Amino acid sequence: MTASTAPEAEEYSQLALDVRAAQNGDRAAFGALIQRYETTVYSIALRRLRNHAEAQELTQEVFVQVLRKIGQLREPDAFPGWLRSITQRMAINRAVRGGGAVPTDPSSLEATCAEPETPLGRALASERAEQVRDGLRRLGQMDRETLVAFYVEGQSLAEMSNAFESPVGTIKRRLHVARKRLARELETMAV
Repeated sequence: MTASTAPEAEEYSQLALDVRAAQNGDRAAFGALIQRYETTVYSIALRRLRNHAEAQELTQEVFVQVLRKIGQLREPDAFPGWLRSITQRMAINRAVRGGGAVPTDPSSLEATCAEPETPLGRALASERAEQVRDGLRRLGQMDRETLVAFYVEGQSLAEMSNAFESPVGTIKRRLHVARKRLARELETMAV
């Protein structure tokens, strides 16, 4: 074995170990495979779909599919080619069909999903929510009730029309005006 092929052989032996461990349910090994090949899968998806968000979504779907099917792979060293073929097939299917979610059970997703929120993100979201509540308190009663009914209570325009005894067109105008007033309130509070 020459010096140039030794690292390559070592990489493939580690790859085979990770694939076999993942086939036996080792989530850490599967995570290592994701880290090693995520960029490759994303690149293939982006090249086929030409859309960043679609490529990211497909990358996640590919790894969910791989998690479900990894037990079917007979030759662990063939993992890179097998992964590329799955990615290409799923990208083509998505491009032809226009996307769509892959049905999965929550336990399958635990291996591939990261924590969706960070402590900083939660703190910022809480601060923004408090600012919006303060802004709502500064609005007039009609503006506040209109925004709360639509955004907080989730009422439809028709439901709001009945509740406020006003035509739908009037409700739309009130929402538009109330949103603008709330935006101005938030701007003045930020200064």
